[in-house]
Amino acid sequence: MVVTILLQAALWIWFLGCTITYKFGKYTLVEGMGVKSAEFVMLCLYSIGLILYYMLQPAGKWILLAILVFWLVVQFFCHWYYTIFGVSENKLKGYNDCFRNTIRIFPMSETKLVPDLYHIVLHTLILLNIIICLL
Repeated sequence: MVVTILLQAALWIWFLGCTITYKFGKYTLVEGMGVKSAEFVMLCLYSIGLILYYMLQPAGKWILLAILVFWLVVQFFCHWYYTIFGVSENKLKGYNDCFRNTIRIFPMSETKLVPDLYHIVLHTLILLNIIICLL
């Protein structure tokens, strides 16, 4: 139960960065999009899922699982789909411009879409939360 709570809290705090900006000196982990964004809507959905997970068992578990799977699918098609199957020049330029100043494990590419550190950790946390939800 402690691991579940820690992973859920880690995902919530990590994803909050899509609403507010996480910056460390001159390094940007993620630039927040504010409360008038799709990211904030997803944060609200996840928050509702968490509340239902704890207050409405066993149905809450399945509701949270559905939200997490939906979120992972959206993230896949926004990031990893283009990394795996290729990206148009226009999409790549927009993506690289949007995440130009973020912290990266792997360098940005002019030919392939390469997710930054924030998104790699985000997707890992979503996946871990799905696994925990299934246990």
